[in-house]
Amino acid sequence: MPPAPKPETLAAFQAAKGFMPLGEGLALHAAAVEAGALGLPLLEVGTYCGRSTILLADAARETGTTAITVDHHRGSEEQQPGWEYHDPDVVDPEVGEMDTLPTFRRTLYKAGLEDHVIAVVGRSPQVAALWGTPLGLVFIDGGHTDEHAGGDYEGWAPHVAEHGMLLIHDVFPDPADGGQAPYRVYLRALASNKFTQISESGSLRVLRRSTGTGI
Repeated sequence: MPPAPKPETLAAFQAAKGFMPLGEGLALHAAAVEAGALGLPLLEVGTYCGRSTILLADAARETGTTAITVDHHRGSEEQQPGWEYHDPDVVDPEVGEMDTLPTFRRTLYKAGLEDHVIAVVGRSPQVAALWGTPLGLVFIDGGHTDEHAGGDYEGWAPHVAEHGMLLIHDVFPDPADGGQAPYRVYLRALASNKFTQISESGSLRVLRRSTGTGI
């Protein structure tokens, strides 16, 4: 059984701005610790303000690897003004656009985890197109349209090493519970025969890359 996060890490997670429930966070941390044993980086798509990054960074610290988080920091579609998840506190008053990067940096600083994270500021497809390093874990938690969720899967899933993990957040089989794009990505991953589900917690699905289907 992977070690649980330290109390101070959990406190930082719960204090951080974000949406991931504790139970899903613990499942994310457990998968990241297991994947970290491969000695490869752990990558997150969709940083927001760093709530889930805290747990990936803690797992990276525990296993001697590095967490990487990719985001343009302008907010996903449901976080724009007039939408349900908009937060005016993360709008840059000078430019009038969302900018979650300063809040994210403060989150990591307060958690004492800056040295264990590489933050990549850019759009996921552009970064993925230049990426060449095998990954022990990819956590897809970016935009929730078919264009964005599908692009994250297509760009990053091929970089998951054999025995590595693919995690998909906000998977809702029932449309009444939430958007369907992450669910469709989850089904694509299973249908590819490259990934096998090993656990689920709330809306989080944890899959492992099968032997013989590596990069």
